[in-house]
Amino acid sequence: MNPTSLFGLPEQAAHERVLLATDPATGLKAILAVHSTARGPAFGGCRLWHYESEGAALNDALRLSQGMSLKNALADLPFGGGKAVILKPQGQFDRAALFAAFGRAVQSLNGAYITAEDVGTTTADMRGMQAETSFVSGIPREGAFGGDPSPKTAWGVFVAIQAGARLVLGRTSLDGVRVALQGLGAVGWHLAEFLHQAGARLVVADVDQAKVERAIAQFGAVPANVAEILAADVDVLAPCALGASLNEQTVPTVRAKLIAGAANNQLATAGDGDALQRRGICYLPDYLVNAGGIISVAREYRGEGEEAKVMAEVSKIAERVDELLQRVQTADSTPARVADDWARSKLVRLG
Repeated sequence: MNPTSLFGLPEQAAHERVLLATDPATGLKAILAVHSTARGPAFGGCRLWHYESEGAALNDALRLSQGMSLKNALADLPFGGGKAVILKPQGQFDRAALFAAFGRAVQSLNGAYITAEDVGTTTADMRGMQAETSFVSGIPREGAFGGDPSPKTAWGVFVAIQAGARLVLGRTSLDGVRVALQGLGAVGWHLAEFLHQAGARLVVADVDQAKVERAIAQFGAVPANVAEILAADVDVLAPCALGASLNEQTVPTVRAKLIAGAANNQLATAGDGDALQRRGICYLPDYLVNAGGIISVAREYRGEGEEAKVMAEVSKIAERVDELLQRVQTADSTPARVADDWARSKLVRLG
């Protein structure tokens, strides 16, 4: 679904800034979306992906950047929300030159937007951009905290599943809890490790069959078809692939009682969250549970990170799950809508 406006999503406030950046020499076509700087500079990762159209890429950038505003606010970070998408060039391309050009585009915003890795990008890409811009994070740093944030994202989702299992399923541990993992990328794989260590029984699907085979061997996971994983007979569903997987076609097929995953924008529409609630399924909003990565790169960027302290901060996601479900009980609404209102109440100027 394409946006009805170049400046923002339907029925939502306009974005503060949307930059379309091109560089013919490298093939760069990028969209840098700054949703809000109310709490501070917009902070959010950069996605490299093959999009079916430029309109689809714009819609993704707008949805992702708005989600980052809510994510950063709910995590109490001193940053606003932004996101960038790069339309992946067809065929062979010079990756280093592409990201250098993207770094120049980031620099042109003079600190209004800070980037980091996301789907399709790596710590190496971010490191390569440092010659062009200082507004980048998620980079291994000598003698200091930093680097790949995906384990922190996975840990946040894990503690959210723990909290949800206790509050929704009445389970005091994850031992024997059946979890369906959609996607075994960097975050999904780390999440699988955490869940396996906790005794969960895994059902997994990924477009890369080699990752599925590895999960079978390492975790005793049960494989599922990519097209059928959302309907797996499990207790918990963890979408860890791309967004909008929960939609009017898939919601009626979900059998899990709890949904908590790392993918951004899992609901295609707010109405899909309502539909899940009517079916007795508790959906924990993605931007609440997957905030571990942005917490990590934000602390790195501010030069105040330390492994144990950052992990402790990420672990507080479990407390926010608890608070959200308490709010839901008194609000007569869905977790998704209550979380939206809660996050938007925090989109205010700080200090």
